[in-house]
Amino acid sequence: MKLTVFSPDGTKSTEKDFNFPTFEGDKGLQAVKEVIVAINANNRQGTASTKTRGEVSGGGKKPWRQKGTGRARAGSTRSPLWGGGGVVFGPKPRDYSKKINAKVKQLAFSRALFDRATAGEIAVIEAFDTKLTKTKAFNQVVSRIAPKGRVLLVDAPFAAEAARASRNIDRVSLQEAATLNTLDLAQYAKIVVSTKAIEAILARVNGGKN
Repeated sequence: MKLTVFSPDGTKSTEKDFNFPTFEGDKGLQAVKEVIVAINANNRQGTASTKTRGEVSGGGKKPWRQKGTGRARAGSTRSPLWGGGGVVFGPKPRDYSKKINAKVKQLAFSRALFDRATAGEIAVIEAFDTKLTKTKAFNQVVSRIAPKGRVLLVDAPFAAEAARASRNIDRVSLQEAATLNTLDLAQYAKIVVSTKAIEAILARVNGGKN
């Protein structure tokens, strides 16, 4: 598969063949969905908590007598119907995590990579220039390759200068090739990968490593 390869300053480009995995039909699409759902679920803290009427303090005394007041019957000021009362069926701490086996993760990652590359949404840069230490200069390079939308930059690993120069650009995020996952591939308008990173990603995919 051919991808556009940009010079470090983003001004020149050529096309180069890369050994991407190929797919036909809808193979792997269900795996992509399952893995993205699992990643989002595993990122949930699950710490939300409310108190039931039995856990709220107070409410032991009946607020008024059962009959004769003209008011509705009430047995406790901590009823869910009252302000300050307990919560019915509210959230409790729980584990949202989902387990996905390695083969499904591998399939999903390969399919997502193939789809983004096929759509022309992955670009390769020869290297992120470590001489670009200013955010303005770094942003100009990114804008030449991806003029609009959220952009993911991938390297293996990032030089401190590149990470520092890009951290104040709102639409730009960074990810290491070794930790790139299916959700990363799915949620950005453009993915810009260094040649070093694309080699590491393809070795990971074609070598069967997760």
